[in-house]
Amino acid sequence: MTYSTPGSKKKFYGSKEWLWLRWQAMKRDNFECQQCKREGRVTIDSKKEEGKKKEIVLNVHHKKEIETHPELALEIDNLETLCITHHNIVHGKGFKPKKKKWNDEKW
Repeated sequence: MTYSTPGSKKKFYGSKEWLWLRWQAMKRDNFECQQCKREGRVTIDSKKEEGKKKEIVLNVHHKKEIETHPELALEIDNLETLCITHHNIVHGKGFKPKKKKWNDEKW
C-alpha cells in the first residue's frame, strides 16, 4: 500500500488497525510526550469534560514516515507519542521565525 495521496492517508488514519495501534503506542508511552520527557518535562493527555470537545494534546508520530516507509506504517516500534508542539516541530509546521520590526543598533 502507498500513502502518497491525501485520500489514502485519510483512509489509513481512520482505519481500525491504526486507531487500535495508536492507542497501544500511547498506552506504552504512558500517555506522555516522549520528547518532553527527554527534556525533563511532563506533558500528558487532556481529560474529556462533559459538554466540551476534548482538547487534542498528544499525537502518535511515525519516526519513519508512511510516505517513504509504508511497510512500517503499522509497526509499533516506529511510533512515538508526542505533544502537538513537538509533533509540529518535527514536521516544520506552525513555527515561523519572527522578523524584527526594526534593527536595534547598540551605541
